[in-house]
Amino acid sequence: MSGERTAPRRLTDLTSTQVTDAVRGRTVVWPIGAVEQHGPHLPLSVDLLLAEAFADGIARELDAFTLPAQAFGARSLPQSGGGLQFPGTVHVTGGTLIDLLRETLTSLVQLPMARLVVVNGHYENEPFLFEALDQVRQQGLLDSTEVFAFSWWSLVRDTWTDAEIAEFPGWHAEHAGVTETSLMLHLHPDLVTAERPDHDRPPRAGVYLHPVDVEQISNRGILSSTSGSSAALGEKLLRHVLDEAVALVREGEGLLFAQTRPDRRATGDRRAATGDHRSRAPERRTAQPGGKHP
Repeated sequence: MSGERTAPRRLTDLTSTQVTDAVRGRTVVWPIGAVEQHGPHLPLSVDLLLAEAFADGIARELDAFTLPAQAFGARSLPQSGGGLQFPGTVHVTGGTLIDLLRETLTSLVQLPMARLVVVNGHYENEPFLFEALDQVRQQGLLDSTEVFAFSWWSLVRDTWTDAEIAEFPGWHAEHAGVTETSLMLHLHPDLVTAERPDHDRPPRAGVYLHPVDVEQISNRGILSSTSGSSAALGEKLLRHVLDEAVALVREGEGLLFAQTRPDRRATGDRRAATGDHRSRAPERRTAQPGGKHP
């Protein structure tokens, strides 16, 4: 990202007397991450730092507020995160995570924001995040709030992975692989060691094994390959995801009554005038069951 852009505004920098009017009708972005092992070359903070970076970039583009990141997530699984056999992962149970996210969301949506954007950076978080959001929705607490919640990799288009990554293993197996390594080389090169381990037998998606042989499933917690990773690739991926995320929020495609929002009318009027109702050409993305990751 260009250093010319100013830092996003943090919701927590506002006072209690400022916050209601400041966020009224505005967008708030909340990153959700984890503290999880990422092999011998990446820090435990990868999922947290990447969620924060994507959230900050989205907030800059949308002139939105950011929330502090949720740092602790769901347990690491062998076929998508290397598993708990490797030290460093700090996690909560799925039920606890649902409760934590639901209660946080319940208090957060008392603010009169127009939109909440939740950016997930940890593969195993996704189903629990969506469950928490749906429980809040069922309580009627989201009736006046648009919500966009996604894992960042779910916005990566097939055309991008086809063009940029040889033998892409699927997002479930990209844990500590070329994409996360490249993003970290771009964003936090001081936290990346010189090792570039590979694993030539990525696990299948959606398969639970017990007892699992972690030596076969991964290479020291790495599920795929780091070969080909670079800061340049990380910068390109960051820009791609930010473009997709901003378009998703600005266009509101798929939202009920999206075009009735005042800040969407200009887009809708332009499409009506030109006869273009396509928004963006549909394209399949490479999300795996459950979502992610890295």
